[in-house]
Amino acid sequence: MAVIFSKEWLQEFALLWNADKEMVQGLKKADFHSAIAYGYKGERDPRGVIFVEDGKVILVSEYQNQALNWDLRADIMDWKTWITKGFGLANLGIAVAQGKLEFKQGEYRKMISNPSLAKPFLRHFELMTKMKTDYKL
Repeated sequence: MAVIFSKEWLQEFALLWNADKEMVQGLKKADFHSAIAYGYKGERDPRGVIFVEDGKVILVSEYQNQALNWDLRADIMDWKTWITKGFGLANLGIAVAQGKLEFKQGEYRKMISNPSLAKPFLRHFELMTKMKTDYKL
């Protein structure tokens, strides 16, 4: 069981992502290329980053001052809830409105209004529920 957002955890997540045809094909069709970081609210830097080209994760790493397109932050207990119980469209709006999910980088409204991005965004949370995760800080 890997610690959330560690390189080991992100590598497992990348395998799930890349094996999911719906995810990869949808993002490839949308010409999606991004560096997506994950971390905790209140911390200066995110913990880990995935790099996506043509819908596939091509690299994962710890954050090392890379340029980011997206930087998602939440408290550890919120991440745990979403990863263990899931994160649907209704939860997304509530989480953002209540400040539980912060977009330190990236435009939430632009993403959610584009179905070719919104559906994979929600799907990537579904993939996280398939992982065994350790929530140590």
